[in-house]
Amino acid sequence: MADTVRAAVQVAPRTIEIREFPRPVIGPDDGLLRVEANGICGSDVESYRGHLRMGGGGPTVPGHEPLGIIEEIGERAAQRWGVQPGDRVALEVIVPCRSCHDCLTGRYQACRNRRYGHGVTGVDVAPSLWGGLAEHLYLTPGAVLHKVDKTLPAELAVMFNPLGAGVRWALHLGGVGIGDTVLVLGAGQRGIASVIAARAAGAGTVIVTGLEADTHKLALAREFGADHTIVVDGDAAQDVVERVREITDGALADVVLELTPMATEPVTHALQAVKHGGQVVLAGLKGGREVPLRTDLIINKAIKVVGAYGVDARGYAEAIAIIESRRFPLEKMHTHTFGLDDTALAMETLAGEVPGEAAVHVSVHPNG
Repeated sequence: MADTVRAAVQVAPRTIEIREFPRPVIGPDDGLLRVEANGICGSDVESYRGHLRMGGGGPTVPGHEPLGIIEEIGERAAQRWGVQPGDRVALEVIVPCRSCHDCLTGRYQACRNRRYGHGVTGVDVAPSLWGGLAEHLYLTPGAVLHKVDKTLPAELAVMFNPLGAGVRWALHLGGVGIGDTVLVLGAGQRGIASVIAARAAGAGTVIVTGLEADTHKLALAREFGADHTIVVDGDAAQDVVERVREITDGALADVVLELTPMATEPVTHALQAVKHGGQVVLAGLKGGREVPLRTDLIINKAIKVVGAYGVDARGYAEAIAIIESRRFPLEKMHTHTFGLDDTALAMETLAGEVPGEAAVHVSVHPNG
């Protein structure tokens, strides 16, 4: 058993170093996860670029989508989590206190006492191994774990986070139901996951937008059930709102999911393309950029606007159930697998910065 653990550490924008940390000593209340895979998402890319700050801005082991095998577990921790060595688990980002009023009333994402988070806690906080881009990850007593079928390929099982986002944002927050028209602004992992979730809920018409550079993603969205795709830039650019009006014969969308990273115009498109009394879910982070919000549209169209903060336990559980059902060909979403030493390349590949590579879902396998 090695005394040290290798991990990727982001020390500055576009600068990742492979460092070694002491292997944590595990007591009765905590554990150690051998990381099989960690999914890379758009927020990882924006953090890598320096547009979003993680870990308070200091050196951090990224990776908030960890999947792995329980390697060590304390006796009380095993009882509390209901796991044993050898079990495969997926981890939530947030580590709540589990005792405050918010936690006890089911609002643990709002926990004001939380001190740690997977992939967002700096290496200056002992024992440093808080992110999934490491050979092992420390399981602090408050961590939230979900068991996952060990027979699934790791690159599919690790989709629990993007698919969880699709389930929560489209169904739990958006309220998508049978026969609804759903507009998904953004064709990334979570956009495609939202298509899967909307189809599972019985949506009638699903429309997805993307850039000219997202042609491969839009094609995949159609494979997963999108009825229409709209290119918003380049020579083939279409007016999003007018196209939605045309598709729906003027009725517009029942639910709009705004998932585009950094772009501000889609927020206005969302408000314009939703029907009177419809629902808009905002989930695309803008890196602090000011967004011109047309409140008259919200008022005059009686729009319900909801902010989507990550994924909760219900979303993860339902997403894992969808993955384990094997009903959808999720292997078509996974395009790239990298080792720990190529973490920076994984970020740049998902960002579309590597010529000739058309990425959709990317994962890093630290022990592969």
